[in-house]
Amino acid sequence: MLQEIQEKNTDALSHRVELSLLFDFYGSLLKENKREIFEDYVLNDYSLSEIAAERGMSRQGVHDTVKRCSKELERYEEILHLIEKFRKTKEHVNQIHEIAMDIRESRDVQEIEKIEILSNQILDML
Repeated sequence: MLQEIQEKNTDALSHRVELSLLFDFYGSLLKENKREIFEDYVLNDYSLSEIAAERGMSRQGVHDTVKRCSKELERYEEILHLIEKFRKTKEHVNQIHEIAMDIRESRDVQEIEKIEILSNQILDML
């Protein structure tokens, strides 16, 4: 039972992080009122009730707005793939860093080819 609770908390946290990332990339595309509500819920960690009281809305109205915003932001990612590209770029940069550290230690110049390949992949994504 404890493991189920921990998994649920981890899933909720992962979902919150994912929403935060979506907001970072696409939040400016939301209308101002929706953006503020979503920001309060996801980034400022206000409860639905707190946001509702502050804005003179029902809790259900805030919930519906957050849910619609989530769907809208997810739709932007499906179309534009900016987060996917960001993650791939970050992964490639980490690989380049590791290779550079290996070169520094081993002085193996052939590893530079790997850096060239990865950097070309990054440039192609951009």
